[in-house]
Amino acid sequence: VDSTQGWINTMDSTSNVRGNEFVIATGGTPCAGETSGDYRYHTFTGPGTFCVSAIGGAAANNVVSYMVIAGGAAGGGGADGAGGGGAGGFREYKNSCDPYTASPLNGNPGGTAITVSTGPYAIAVGGGGPSNPATAYNTPQGAGSISSFSTITSTGGGDGGLGDQVGPSNPAATNADGIAGGSGGGTGTVTEPGPGQGTVGSGNTPPQSPAQGQNGGLGATDNSTYRVGGGGGGAGAAGINVCNPAPAGGVGGAGVTTSINATPTARSGGGGGGGHPASSRPGGAGGSGGGGKGGQPTPAVAGTINTGGGGGGSSHIGGGTASGAGGSGLVII
Repeated sequence: VDSTQGWINTMDSTSNVRGNEFVIATGGTPCAGETSGDYRYHTFTGPGTFCVSAIGGAAANNVVSYMVIAGGAAGGGGADGAGGGGAGGFREYKNSCDPYTASPLNGNPGGTAITVSTGPYAIAVGGGGPSNPATAYNTPQGAGSISSFSTITSTGGGDGGLGDQVGPSNPAATNADGIAGGSGGGTGTVTEPGPGQGTVGSGNTPPQSPAQGQNGGLGATDNSTYRVGGGGGGAGAAGINVCNPAPAGGVGGAGVTTSINATPTARSGGGGGGGHPASSRPGGAGGSGGGGKGGQPTPAVAGTINTGGGGGGSSHIGGGTASGAGGSGLVII
């Protein structure tokens, strides 16, 4: 009869049967979903299944709103100021009928709408990248893992670049490069020979529209006294570049805020770059949305679980410390 109610039985004088107005589904925590007004949302903090048992009578009500966040990356390791880890990729789509306030990365219009039908939908929730140790002299190994729902995949964050002096086991300044990902890692720094700082990790890799994340930031060094890392990229802003004379490690890029679960919450913040004890250069703050602080004067901090936040970069405390691990991802439908 209209786009809101769908169909109504008008030919049977003894009943007035109507089709389901909304989707009926289970899955997530709690498995029946939580309600906000006329809407039900399903939260997945780990792998699971979104199972649709009935669709709504109106086609518009079968387009679901979703948020898919990948795992954040660890900050870079090494014995000096390393780059902050990039946040996990952030993707969101809000049905135009849904009254909540979406993030700036809402893909409606122009993004990918998901119209559900009856049946199961596998949900993957990416883990945060494992901490890179202080003895890491090669390519970082702490990238975040993907999260997915239906045809939507968010990419894990990219590691921060390493921070250490060049030596027999670390011959190339390119080891300070941030790694590409949903959001890119900030650069670490190494002593000469070499440029002193690496290349930032690119965000939104592979590309999505709207962008699922931003680039990492540049670290800085005087190639003598201090080396501090750049901030990891966040979903809403790039990691902060550090300029000489560096006062501190770079601040992680800011995440974005959505009210998809009826509570305004920031997620996918980048990790802060590692600091250096010389002249008490502290680690950079993590970006809003779960990013971990860079090391110095205390060890690097991990990204917050189920936010996709990047971990903080390592520092030279006590001759070298491990980086902060990345925060795990999250899916809400």
